[in-house]
Amino acid sequence: MIRVLVADDHAIVRRGLRQILAETQDIMVGGEAATAQEALQLVRDERWNAVILDISLPGADGLGLLAEIRRERPELPVLILTVHSEDQYAVRAIKAGAAGFLTKESAPEKLIEAVRKVAGGGRYVSAELAENLASFLAGETAGAPHERLSDREFEIMKMLASGETVSEVARELSLSVKTVSTHRTRILKKMGMKTNAELTHYAVRARLVD
Repeated sequence: MIRVLVADDHAIVRRGLRQILAETQDIMVGGEAATAQEALQLVRDERWNAVILDISLPGADGLGLLAEIRRERPELPVLILTVHSEDQYAVRAIKAGAAGFLTKESAPEKLIEAVRKVAGGGRYVSAELAENLASFLAGETAGAPHERLSDREFEIMKMLASGETVSEVARELSLSVKTVSTHRTRILKKMGMKTNAELTHYAVRARLVD
């Protein structure tokens, strides 16, 4: 039996996932988490065959939580299930250690297939994402500008693009203003931009922020 932890902050989504997986003979939802802290605690306290993780959980950056789970349980496969499209997060999530990536628009059959695949030690990505990953690893494409950023830079870029000031970002992430300012400088340089307004315009166009 494949024992799965579902981590999503929407109760309706968790219930829906539980119902979908309950229709199988070999998969069961053994626990649920609504926050990053709950998810990490359950990962530490219990044994799982796979985690279905929403990348936008309250309490932590999704990729940061993925990294923490990987540190705690490097053998535990994590399937990212998100409303965000593949071109926004998929390559970054797979590079960060996710065993699979699926959007919430996918058919229930795809979810079941993905859980079985990652729990069995495989990886699950769409054909299009597999092609993009192959091109990225072969160095045939530099990817979108935001893919040049580290995970921390990506997190800060989104916050700045959402209108937060350097001081607000520093306070929220428990960093010094100087550190955030240094990150901002690197972000702008890597993305070939000069102002926060350019970051906002890019992030909205790329659907990285609302």
